[in-house]
Amino acid sequence: MRQMISTSKTTLVPTGTWKVDPAHSTLGFSVKHLGIATVRGRFDEFEGVLEIGVTDESARAYGAVKAVSVNTMNADRDEHLRSVDFFGVDENPEFRFESTRIERVDDETFEIAGDLTMNGVTKPITLTAEVQGTETDALDNERVGVEVRGQLNRGDWGMTLNQALGSGNMMIGEKVKLELDISAVK
Repeated sequence: MRQMISTSKTTLVPTGTWKVDPAHSTLGFSVKHLGIATVRGRFDEFEGVLEIGVTDESARAYGAVKAVSVNTMNADRDEHLRSVDFFGVDENPEFRFESTRIERVDDETFEIAGDLTMNGVTKPITLTAEVQGTETDALDNERVGVEVRGQLNRGDWGMTLNQALGSGNMMIGEKVKLELDISAVK
């Protein structure tokens, strides 16, 4: 019998191990600049796994991101993000996430609590995941789509470089929005 994370009416994700497909997934972030504009970026090298068991409580999510792969479409800014002022990639080449709890919110939405290690600091974070559905691709691979959203305070991970502006705004926003669009293959 094939078990799934489900409600009595909706089937979400079949049991099994699902590997994130980097070619069809995006790990993005955004942060305010000068308090008035949003700078967006992404990471180009990452991996991840969703393990879906017989019950919701047995589900797990984990992954790693190569910090050096940060891409904001501005080479100078990317180099600064790789420096000790932010990611410190020489000493901390990877970000890591491992879920500690996955809990159903409604028929399509889950709350994922876990530990995020970034810049040598491990802290808890809670993300919201919305299952977009499952499909079989042209090569007969089963796929699941998941949108994951969250927010963190970069200072909690030791990234405190900033400058107050005459207006009262800060050069770099403290809040970083996380936007992951995941396609995973069983």
